[in-house]
Amino acid sequence: MTTEIAVATATGAARPPARMAGHVLVEALIAQGVDTCFGVPGESYLAVLDGFHEYRDWIRFIACRQEGGAAFMAEAQGKLSGRPGICFVTRGPGATNASIGLHTAFQDSTPMVLFIGQVASDQRDREAFQEVDYQQMLGPGTLGMAKWVGEVHSADRLPEYVARAFHTALQGRPGPVVLVLPEDMLTQTTDAPVLPRAEPAHAWPAPGPLRDLRAMLMAAQRPFVIAGGSGWTNESVQALQRFAENWSLPVGCGFRFQDTFDNRHPLYAGDVGIGINPALAKRVRDADLVLAVGVRLGEMTTNGYTLLQAPRPAQKLVHVHAGAEELGRVYAADLMLQSSMACAGKALEALAAPTSVPWTGWAESAHADYRANLVAPPVEPLDLGAVMQTVQRLAPEDTVYTNGAGNYSGWLHRYVQYFGLQHHGRTQLACTSGAMGYGLPAAVAASLLHPQRTVVNVAGDGDLLMTGQEMATATGYGAGRLISIVVDNGTYGTIRMHQEREYPGRVSGSDLFNPDFCALARAYGWQAAKVDRTADFEPAFAAALAAGQPTLLHLKLDADVITTRTTIGAIRKAAAARQAKT
Repeated sequence: MTTEIAVATATGAARPPARMAGHVLVEALIAQGVDTCFGVPGESYLAVLDGFHEYRDWIRFIACRQEGGAAFMAEAQGKLSGRPGICFVTRGPGATNASIGLHTAFQDSTPMVLFIGQVASDQRDREAFQEVDYQQMLGPGTLGMAKWVGEVHSADRLPEYVARAFHTALQGRPGPVVLVLPEDMLTQTTDAPVLPRAEPAHAWPAPGPLRDLRAMLMAAQRPFVIAGGSGWTNESVQALQRFAENWSLPVGCGFRFQDTFDNRHPLYAGDVGIGINPALAKRVRDADLVLAVGVRLGEMTTNGYTLLQAPRPAQKLVHVHAGAEELGRVYAADLMLQSSMACAGKALEALAAPTSVPWTGWAESAHADYRANLVAPPVEPLDLGAVMQTVQRLAPEDTVYTNGAGNYSGWLHRYVQYFGLQHHGRTQLACTSGAMGYGLPAAVAASLLHPQRTVVNVAGDGDLLMTGQEMATATGYGAGRLISIVVDNGTYGTIRMHQEREYPGRVSGSDLFNPDFCALARAYGWQAAKVDRTADFEPAFAAALAAGQPTLLHLKLDADVITTRTTIGAIRKAAAARQAKT
């Protein structure tokens, strides 16, 4: 980047010379603080790829093997940084492949910008090669895939659109934005300067509702906090912890946001999501006041809208969320406060606590239930609970854990203790959208973005092969301390579990026919080892940690061990008993 353009990019004080719009787009990304983009190259945005070459000392483009993997990597980038993750794909098939990552970012409230190449302007509306109307396909809405879909028709307005995309992705409830780039627009020249770095405008809850919240806490006997969502800062998470300590409040974390609150803390009560500890589920139902901070209170966190009955819960409900559109959408809460998560913890901390509260024993027993849930009867020959506890013991504190969708993730969520964001930033990358294949690309992104940190991906056999080709991306771009633990039970476990429960004796379509995972990993340049017994895992994992290069550990699990709490055999017995009654 020339000095003249660099000054204009950084300050906007000078009018840069005319240059190709594809280059201007890359300059705009640099101005937003972006140093890494993910994508799959396409002829529809060759001018942008040329811009990445021009400014290669400032920004890098990670060429992935499939657009779904690239979009997952960008989504993980957004989670890790709190800034929009960046993905580039070509039109038509590229966009449809990438839509899975876009949907994940929407449901997880992750800031992200997806750039899609488009047919040239003079070919629009003719169903040209790979032409799609992305505003129709991905258009915004309460149940859409993006907060905003824009199409740039003028090179002179390209910096304006990029700045708006970043602002939109960051404001209120964070989320994904789509910018569509006609091929001919990208080759036009413009002297438009890029705009300054976008920063979110934070909202602080109003004083009156905060006073009402304090009064509700003072009247409570069994309060419970559910924290999660995106947009938290280290300072706000620390303030949330001090608020909980001041009021002795038990805190649970929403589904796959377990790193919002330090799991080692004596007030931590566990994760409120799939496979919830039955004691914790009962506690949420028995609470007389639920304070939900940052979470959407979606289907997974509420256990199918049963822990909190929709639309009017039995418990008093206070909902604090950054998005005005989220408040009152599902639940008619007793009190609703709109607040950015960057401010929410600090606002709550300011509530003056009494010298004593009547629920100290309630909070202590909540943590005791969580601790008891870390212990389970041993399973032979391979105990995934013991495996995850070994991972917890040997892996560094700042390890990033990733996973996609499947029953195997229950062991990770139950037995690994996540440190709060204030210690090491995000340490959990997991999709609340239930997208299979998320974990490995997220792990690759984390390893490339934070090469000094250990990254552990836990994947099922079905999950890994959704995006397993991104092992090549890890190798090609020099990923280091990356370990993928593949749990292989030869079946789509979650579907098999539901079939056994709902259609006993009529299993269909859920069997898997797997490759030699170790041979596959080695073909991609990874190290690999197979583990069949619990005792063999610790030395294999220790060796993987010491290797300093991508390593796959193939764990063979009996399909009967279907969740952390039950077996297929037990499910069959229960189904038989139900049939006998009818």
